[in-house]
Amino acid sequence: MGRGRQKAKHTKIARELKYDTYNVNYSALEKELGHHDDDQYVDKWADQYADDEDELEKA
Repeated sequence: MGRGRQKAKHTKIARELKYDTYNVNYSALEKELGHHDDDQYVDKWADQYADDEDELEKA
């Protein structure tokens, strides 16, 4: 019996998301996510485990 209200609420939210414009501060979002162009990927687990190729060469 409550399906009508639930569907109406979902429809309302979907319309808000589709048609409303939101101001997004992309520089703040970039800082929050920690993305920097000059950073290089560092694998902190690289030295902890041996590679499969290294194990095959030792055997």
